[in-house]
Amino acid sequence: MNAPIMKPFRQHNRRVISYVPRVEPAPPDHAVKVEGFRDVWLLRGKYVAFVLVGEHFRRSPTFSVPEAAQRWATQMRQEGEIAEE
Repeated sequence: MNAPIMKPFRQHNRRVISYVPRVEPAPPDHAVKVEGFRDVWLLRGKYVAFVLVGEHFRRSPTFSVPEAAQRWATQMRQEGEIAEE
């Protein structure tokens, strides 16, 4: 019995699409700004902070209280200022 011939891994007539990691451009439309906090948004029942670092927004993990999300945002801002110096 003959060994099966394996197909080439890549089709030569197709372009190779390189992976670009997703960057949140800004808080999504369905997020609601939390009053009294600079960077905190309510997203699906949890509090999330969005901070502009360089040209991109960084999104925090989800928090159950808005104060924790704001602390994360403040820390990210301070780290960003240290990195730019």
